[in-house]
Amino acid sequence: MNHEKYILITVDVEDWFQVENFKRWIPYSSWTSYALRVERNTSKLLDFFDSFNTQKGGREKSVKATFFILGWLAERLPGLTREIAERGHEIASHGYGHELCTKLTRERLAQDLIRSKKLIEDISGVEISGYRAPSFAIDNSILEKIRESGYLYDSSYNSFALHGRYGRLKNTDRIKKNGVALEIADGFYEIPISNIKIGGHTLPWGGGGYFRMIPLWCFKIGMKLILRAEGAYMFYMHPWEIDPDQPRMNQAAPFFRFRHYINLDKTAEKLFRMIDSSTGARFVTCRKYLEYAGAVT
Repeated sequence: MNHEKYILITVDVEDWFQVENFKRWIPYSSWTSYALRVERNTSKLLDFFDSFNTQKGGREKSVKATFFILGWLAERLPGLTREIAERGHEIASHGYGHELCTKLTRERLAQDLIRSKKLIEDISGVEISGYRAPSFAIDNSILEKIRESGYLYDSSYNSFALHGRYGRLKNTDRIKKNGVALEIADGFYEIPISNIKIGGHTLPWGGGGYFRMIPLWCFKIGMKLILRAEGAYMFYMHPWEIDPDQPRMNQAAPFFRFRHYINLDKTAEKLFRMIDSSTGARFVTCRKYLEYAGAVT
């Protein structure tokens, strides 16, 4: 592994009504009754990332991200799926219908993994290497199913233990590492979400609602600490997080509403400032990071 620093920006492409926190009030069967906002929001992100692809002071700055797309959306928005790839970003799978892997039988999980991969490949015309589980809900046996389904890597492991849906992996300290990537089996890797360890405690620092809640000056300090210690930082977000005008799900529990809607009006500017101030690091896709880390060629 070389001594460069890498930032991996990842986008979980799902619409506001598909999130796990609202599932009790918005079941899968009702999804077709909602107007899609994800295409416009994702296009804004694509334009936003393109705005950084310039050359300043003789040095090129390029922001390429990995988009984990729900198969349900790829099916309905094939043009957007192809556009993401055409604009130089990586396309990966977020499953088909945002069902928690931990709630599926192994047979249904395998069907979902294979269905979403083939569907997105057929639409985009590119090979799908990566997978991210909805709500980071994985375990060791789920990773094995992901590997068996033909993926090169997974990016679902979030070590923050105080979130009830996040999965757990055993013996991660004994697994061979290529950079921050864990070699789960020969030719199959886990690229974890970035967190900070302080005094034996793990603090969530990978993005999402935590990015929206933590002051930027503090968040940037944590990023620098992670980059210094690990050489790479994994960030995740959703297109609906830059959409302050999205509908309000007032029926949902207050805590879920708070987590979903907090600081939506500040996310885009905060993201711009985070990327703009991140000098000395390369913004790369997950697949490209595995190449730089020497895991794959």
